[in-house]
Parts: sequence; structure tokens; C-alpha cells
Amino acid sequence: MGLKGFERRLERMVEGVFGTVFKGGIRPVELGRRLIREMDDERTVDVRGRAVVPNHFSIELSAADDEQFTDIADTMTRELADAAREHARDEGYNFLGPVEVEMVVNESLRQGSFQITGRMKQGEGGAGAGSLLLPTNDRVPLGEHVLTIGRLPEGNIVLADPNVSRNHAEIRPRGTGYVLVDLGSTNGTRVNGVRVSEHELVDGDELMFGNTRMRFEAS
Repeated sequence: MGLKGFERRLERMVEGVFGTVFKGGIRPVELGRRLIREMDDERTVDVRGRAVVPNHFSIELSAADDEQFTDIADTMTRELADAAREHARDEGYNFLGPVEVEMVVNESLRQGSFQITGRMKQGEGGAGAGSLLLPTNDRVPLGEHVLTIGRLPEGNIVLADPNVSRNHAEIRPRGTGYVLVDLGSTNGTRVNGVRVSEHELVDGDELMFGNTRMRFEAS
């Protein structure tokens, strides 16, 4: 499903750079297929019995192919990371840290060929994987530090929502996961429609601060 979602996004972008036939013959969807196969091939089981897969991927390209991808590199790596997250959710895989995709030049590769290497990389400070998907579709990765949410300009996520308190809530790392804590906000914090004072976040939780909605993704 992750790959199908990746291909659907490419179809929607076919009029743009993703529809381009590159001289070297590499198509972005080929990278998606190989990345997902790398996840499947390298999966393992941790001490808790969970299926764990790589979350850090290095895509090695020839210098010529890397140059051709320069203008779309950010978009492509973002789409590839999203494909990995979707595939992990569909297959019940877990990550040890945030999903990262990087493109590097391998001078020994000929144009049109590539290699993808995946490895398991724990988040900074031993933090697990997790991110917030904002209404703008921007993604905020979570890490080892407490993340603050509210109207105060010095907060990590600043919301221009009059129904949000100045210091509204925090997301705190706990073990390999994250906990959402309401800081006594006036209008409260809701998870999946239910008002909470503290909640251990799980993949897909819908968070509501005032009238602002976000989604927690465990990847």
C-alpha cells in the first residue's frame, strides 16, 4: 500500500518533474520500489517481538543522475519517506527513529544505475520515532526534547488560534514513545475527540488544540 500510495502521488504529479523521463533512465518510482524491498528484506524482530525495519536510507547515484535530480531532490526524498511510513503502517513494521532519506554520489556507478542501503538508526538521545502532521501538511519530527504547543512566539509550534492558550500543551518523550500533556489550557486538549490531561500517543491519533487539528504518526 505504501508503494501504491507513492505511485498515486507520482501520477498526480505527472505533469511536473516526476513525469520527466531522465536521460539516465532512472524513474523516481523505481527508487520507491527498491526502498520498500529494502525494508522487507532487512526486517528483524526486537526483544519485544516487534517487526523492526530500517528507517535511514542512503540512495547512491552516479554524478550525472544526481545532477539531473537536483531540482526535485527535496520533493523526491520527502515522497520516498512518506512511502516508507505508509508501508510500515500497512505491514505493522516499527522504526527505531525518524525516517530519513538521503541521496549521495557514488563515482563508481554508471549513469542509470543506483543502490539503496537501509539501516536502523535510533533517534537522538534514544528517542523513538514520531512526528506531527500539521494542517499545512508540514511535518514536525519529534525527538529527545520536550515540544511545546501554544500561542507564545517562543514555543516550538506556534498556533495563531484564539482558542489556544499561550502555554497550551507539551509532547514529552517517554521510553521509546511520546506522551501528550495538557498544561491546564482554557479550552482543553482533545485526542480523537476526547478531552485529555495526559495521553500516550499511538500512531494515527488526531490531536485538537482549540480549533487546530494535527495528527501524530509513529514514524
